[in-house]
Amino acid sequence: MAKDNKDDGIAQKLEHGLEYFIFASRWVQAPIYVALIFAAIAYAWKSVQELIHLLQGFATATESTIMLGILSLVDISMVANLVNMVVVGGYVTFVSRIDFGENGDRPDWLDHINANTLKVKLAGSLASISAIHLLKSFIDITAAVADKPMSAGQEKVIFWQAIIHGVFLASMILFAWGEKMQRHPSDH
Repeated sequence: MAKDNKDDGIAQKLEHGLEYFIFASRWVQAPIYVALIFAAIAYAWKSVQELIHLLQGFATATESTIMLGILSLVDISMVANLVNMVVVGGYVTFVSRIDFGENGDRPDWLDHINANTLKVKLAGSLASISAIHLLKSFIDITAAVADKPMSAGQEKVIFWQAIIHGVFLASMILFAWGEKMQRHPSDH
């Protein structure tokens, strides 16, 4: 009987050690979030290049060209927001809390974040980014129609952009509906 208690103690220690190791494995994601921060810094540099490019040709630019340049900056901003959401939301949801101390800059959405809410926010961001790309293509068409007809390749690109945007919108709606059902099961 004493041997059984000893074996149970060893098994419990092994189980506890394994569970601690599994729980600690969440830190494997931390370097991924750091890499995303560096990627966001590189993308911020891209926004400076885009602004310089826009300003250099501003005097001779058409309204469509200026609008496309501004939409490129908006697109960069939305991708940067998406990366920030993934880094901060993912870290807080899956790795560890962030101690903001007395800093009042804590985003309000962090108080309500969970994996489902994060999915809805990410899907909404992706739908917004795809909408910007689709809008840029439509502006390109409008500017090009005056000069020459649209090629079959351009038509195909816009067709697929519209399909992809529709898929992002449908995904966002489904994620939001599923998240709402989980929060308020009596409302459906």
